[in-house]
Amino acid sequence: MENSPVPFGMDRYLPRLDRQDPYISLHFVMIFVRDQERSLRFYTDQLGFRIIVDHRFENGTRWIEVAPPDGSANLALGLAASEADAARLCGQDTHVYFLTEDVTAKYNEWSSRGVTFQTPPQIPVWGGIFTRFEDPDGNSFGLAGFDELTRTVETQRRAIALQQEAQRRVAQEIEIAKQVQARLFPQIHPEAKTLEYAGLCLQAREVGGDYFDFLDLGQRRLGLVVGDVSGKGIAAALLMANLQANLRSQCAIALDQPELFLRNVNRLFYENTVDSAYASLFFVEYCDESRHLRYANCGHLSGLLLHPDNTCQHLRSTGTLLGLFQDWDCALDECHLLPGDLLALYTDGITEASDEEGREFGEEALIDKLRRHRDLPCHELISALTDDVRSFSPHEQHDDITLIVAKGKAES
Repeated sequence: MENSPVPFGMDRYLPRLDRQDPYISLHFVMIFVRDQERSLRFYTDQLGFRIIVDHRFENGTRWIEVAPPDGSANLALGLAASEADAARLCGQDTHVYFLTEDVTAKYNEWSSRGVTFQTPPQIPVWGGIFTRFEDPDGNSFGLAGFDELTRTVETQRRAIALQQEAQRRVAQEIEIAKQVQARLFPQIHPEAKTLEYAGLCLQAREVGGDYFDFLDLGQRRLGLVVGDVSGKGIAAALLMANLQANLRSQCAIALDQPELFLRNVNRLFYENTVDSAYASLFFVEYCDESRHLRYANCGHLSGLLLHPDNTCQHLRSTGTLLGLFQDWDCALDECHLLPGDLLALYTDGITEASDEEGREFGEEALIDKLRRHRDLPCHELISALTDDVRSFSPHEQHDDITLIVAKGKAES
């Protein structure tokens, strides 16, 4: 290929990194031996080869394949069926050649282990360096090295080492991002005498775009927040961090001016993100004294409020998504969270989790599980519910699972 960094013809010796043609490689070359166990010990103990296959069939036939530690082609050790076959098939020049970066070093190493070489390494007229060695049955093999190939392999090794180092750094940076994002989730639970609550986020990747928070709004008021930003992975995590910073920087005005609080959050999110970024958000302000609850559902899934008689009230959308419009407004709605009531705020990682046949978990199943587990303490309820979702969808998790549950305490 024109301008290729690999000399013509040498690319067949290198790992397939960027080639797009259908994969093809040499599987194995058959040689015949008189004693498979003796030959196996020779190739593994003296040459340092790997055992690829060692299988005995029901009829007693043993199939063995070995390979050099750095090679992709195998050597099959076929047992000669009779003395006549052994005399005819063993002790041949196999025309099998092994390549190495340092023929002399390999010659000295293998000679010290008792390997028989026909000659010391030679420099033939065609260049490079070359010798031949024999196995216990006299089958002979070539061992060769080429300066140009050695340089190419070394270049490729350096490229692979650089690629591995880059991957290691990326993994390290993602791990740091994971630890940083973990600190963005609430580290403390503001005290509430009339409310028990808990939250959880199970991310599908190392980092993600789901968000939940508990905010101390002052005057015995508690803020509960669940959000879901667009995208996945690192990009979503950055948006999530931006949204969290906006909410916490503006929450001082949430108690007296909740509409202004939400408008400011939307404005900051709109100004500090790209045009395609957006987030759904469910914000709850709970009064610990009156049990009064005000909420704004900004394009998010309906909150679920289960009453003691197991009826379910949907806290539906009161406004549009955050971040799409500079001029934005959102209404608030109100209700009460009375003793025995159960509130659930969640993201679509729960309802859109699918089973092996593609059926979604869905809202009805969520409501049913909430009814079934409602008597558990909130942190146990969340664990039981997420276990239900994972049992329903046992394959790899594709979306973040985030949930807040809050229960009105009985009068003390």
